[in-house]
Amino acid sequence: MFDLDTWQEIWLTITRNKSRSLLTAFGVFWGVFMLVVMAGFGVGIRHGIMDGVEHFEANSAFFFTDATSEPYKGFQRGRTWNMTMSDYEAIKHQYADRIKYMSGIMFGERGGSTNNVVRLDKFGSFSVMGFSPDYNRINPSRILQGRFINDIDVREYRKVCVIGKRVVNDLYGPNEEVIGSLIRVNGIYYTVVGVCEAVSKNINVFGDPEELVNLPFTTLQRAQNEGDKVHSIALAAKQSVNIADLEEEVKMFLKKRNSIAPTDPKAVGSFNAKKIFDLFQALIIGINALIWIVGLGTLLAGVVGVSNIMLVTVRERTQEIGVRRALGASPFTILKQIMSESLVLTFLAGIFGIVLGVGVLAVVSQIMAANPSENMPLSNPQISFGIAIAALLVIVVAGLFAGWLPSKRALQIKAIDALRDE
Repeated sequence: MFDLDTWQEIWLTITRNKSRSLLTAFGVFWGVFMLVVMAGFGVGIRHGIMDGVEHFEANSAFFFTDATSEPYKGFQRGRTWNMTMSDYEAIKHQYADRIKYMSGIMFGERGGSTNNVVRLDKFGSFSVMGFSPDYNRINPSRILQGRFINDIDVREYRKVCVIGKRVVNDLYGPNEEVIGSLIRVNGIYYTVVGVCEAVSKNINVFGDPEELVNLPFTTLQRAQNEGDKVHSIALAAKQSVNIADLEEEVKMFLKKRNSIAPTDPKAVGSFNAKKIFDLFQALIIGINALIWIVGLGTLLAGVVGVSNIMLVTVRERTQEIGVRRALGASPFTILKQIMSESLVLTFLAGIFGIVLGVGVLAVVSQIMAANPSENMPLSNPQISFGIAIAALLVIVVAGLFAGWLPSKRALQIKAIDALRDE
């Protein structure tokens, strides 16, 4: 289809007016460059939002209590109530075939300015919470030393704790042994069995785990004289289960067990993690759609410029095209020549745009890697191979589109009229 003479002719035509060709190509180059850079930043935003939360069980919900808002079975509205261990066990048994993980949650006394956590002569103010082992599977923390709370700790009310690494930084020296040491939490001594850090900076349901003292939730019940009270329940559903449906069923189950009106919208509160993840996904889709709309719009402006210049070129080559037609050149030959010139010009400009765009993204990634920031909503802004292929296809389609109208104009030129043209 393309012999050496054809390529030489295409090249001579493009370089005949270098300034015009460069300025025309720049429009396409800039459009592709902006498309690649914006697509890379779109990927970076997705990484920034989603990285670190991939281990969080998105198909999960958290339940808590509130005052009733409707009278029911002789109880007045505004009644306060508490979930109990019997509720916890009943839910676990009732929905055993649909629940993947489940944890009771207890809220301890907040540190505030009371320096509630003490070790030897060092102290600090930290949040204290009680969990069961499954909580670290629903909302994971990375274990740096030791282990997390286990079933034996919960069953035997053990006085053990897992502390965040910032707690370690405040209470321990650089060479001090943490695992097996004792710390005093709200006046009670506990043995440290693990040290953890946050996996995600984006989702921390009950605060930063690095500033948290984790206890077995049954131990915290006893330490605070809470009886069998459970402050909150977290559960993750199996992958095949719709968490929204299970969430509503559990709320109705709790209402029935605790004599709460089925229509009461307030008494049993819940937090559906999947809704948050769906919002994240919708935000990412919206950002990517906007990026491609703006990028393709910029590229289209460049393509229109190429098409206009090709129309001018066809007008300048009217006599040449007439001679070709007079010598027997077929319409397809003329069509191929014009569209090939447009495609080559667009393709070369687009390739340079992709290369420079990828280079800019690589430099940005290196700068970000060398200067990490927890507050940066951007991570690893690189385009994938699929996006690069999509950009190449866009360039090819753009090149063909840019050459189509000039080619049709060239085919309308009659040989006799072209030869008379001056």
